[in-house]
Amino acid sequence: MGKQHPQPKTQPAKPGDKRKIEVYFDRLDASHQNPTNQLLHYFFVPMMVFGILGMAWAIPFPHIAFIGKYNGYFNWASFIIAFAIYYYLKMSPLLSYFALFLFFGLSYGIMQLELYEKAGGVELSVISVAILLVSLAGQYIGGKIEGKEASFNDDTKLAAITPLWVMYKLTQRFGLRY
Repeated sequence: MGKQHPQPKTQPAKPGDKRKIEVYFDRLDASHQNPTNQLLHYFFVPMMVFGILGMAWAIPFPHIAFIGKYNGYFNWASFIIAFAIYYYLKMSPLLSYFALFLFFGLSYGIMQLELYEKAGGVELSVISVAILLVSLAGQYIGGKIEGKEASFNDDTKLAAITPLWVMYKLTQRFGLRY
């Protein structure tokens, strides 16, 4: 038999220790107590992500020779999705899988808007900006209803976590542990 290396000793978690994601969720929970505000966030946060992805999707992506026939499958939104999933995976694998399915659905919607644009409809970038502005207004209204419109500015620092928080709140309703 080969040499056995001693396993590094890890410190057990202290009872009061929280995961980083729990600290973020606690901050978001504190400013989202009102059921109407939460409902608005369930709708408008995914729409905000849709608007951001749509804007990134609309930015022309350079042709890269080594990608070959897959050139049309990559765009700037691909990188946003990849970064978000990697970031979310480090925090919560279960929630990152739900977020990935959400991103697939949003990407499908964006592809439909691309087809609409090619058929002579409104540009994807214009629709995406409009969706983003409406979703931000909806979230601001939720903050007004909550009575914590000042938290709207604080929560912008948590913008990357907010879509994951929405997944967390929805999975809580089904009794899933994140």
